Amino acid sequence: MNASNVRVLYIDDEDHNLQAFKASFRRQYEIYTANSASEGLKILENVPVHVIIADQKMPGTTGVEFFKSIIHTYPDPVRILLTGYTDIEALADAINHGDIYRYITKPWNDLELHNSIKNAYDAYKAKIDLRNKITELEKTNDELNRFIYSISHELRAPLVSVLGIVNLVKMEDLFHSSGEYWGLIETCSNKLDYYIQKTLQYYKNNKTASDQSQVDFKKLVSELIELYAYTDKNTKFLVNIDQQEVFIGDSFRIEVILGNLISNAIKYQKADEPDKKVNINISINSYHAEIAINDNGIGILNEHLEKIFTQFFKSKNQHGSGLGLFIVKEALTKINGKITVSSNPTDGTTFKITIPNAQFNKEA
Repeated sequence: MNASNVRVLYIDDEDHNLQAFKASFRRQYEIYTANSASEGLKILENVPVHVIIADQKMPGTTGVEFFKSIIHTYPDPVRILLTGYTDIEALADAINHGDIYRYITKPWNDLELHNSIKNAYDAYKAKIDLRNKITELEKTNDELNRFIYSISHELRAPLVSVLGIVNLVKMEDLFHSSGEYWGLIETCSNKLDYYIQKTLQYYKNNKTASDQSQVDFKKLVSELIELYAYTDKNTKFLVNIDQQEVFIGDSFRIEVILGNLISNAIKYQKADEPDKKVNINISINSYHAEIAINDNGIGILNEHLEKIFTQFFKSKNQHGSGLGLFIVKEALTKINGKITVSSNPTDGTTFKITIPNAQFNKEA
């Protein structure tokens, strides 16, 4: 946009100031003038102004008060305050509320004011460009997420069919009839299914609104153990759940959190460990749920502890997607939960989680 297309509104109750401003800048900018805040507001209703200049000392409404009154209705125009006296309190108030881009003392210097208008327009343009880019990125991100969800969802249908065929082969005692081929098909299919499920979890965790409902931790943990224990029948679970209070929370995200941690506790057991164990201790009160999940598996190196919640991070002894713990942390963030981890290769890993009980917050 040429400088002559930059629209500037100048509000001042002194007519000679308005005339002087127009005479000085009419060739450089598209100038609109008003001798009161109400008249300036009428112009804003009809003209998409880029820069607003207002005198501080006007009868009825000061420049600062005018800027405050339009901040929500007209947030985009950049504001410049003119003041003929040093009103530090008014200037500090304006700056603290983000209502002005800068202030200039009267009588103004033409070059200083011209540079201020030019810089203010650059700030206006940068603000609009940033907003457009954010909108474009949000749209692209939304489309990408929908695409990922659609593809992942569609992939599961044929994959479930493949796993179903493998199970039929097992039932008919044909699993070992073709050497290792059926085993390879099952392994690859299960791995692909795992990646698809993590992708779907990631999508739903980002898109699903929080749904507060009653959570029965005994039932939930029992179902999750049954769901994941098939991968290693030798792992023993020691479960202690003390739930005397009603717990209200986001059941979907709590299931995602516990499911990922229980799955990992099984997956990362030591291959030669004769006594594979996973301890799950949950205590519920009116304020929160305290959860501890401990295993005696391969553990996590100390230098990796701060990285394990990073997206796609995998240490050398991990064979997952690098998404599970990232999803856990994201889900906990969305429900105001907290997580800590302690681990070493000798004793295994312990995750401790705190999740607020929405029942208490609701009653409060």
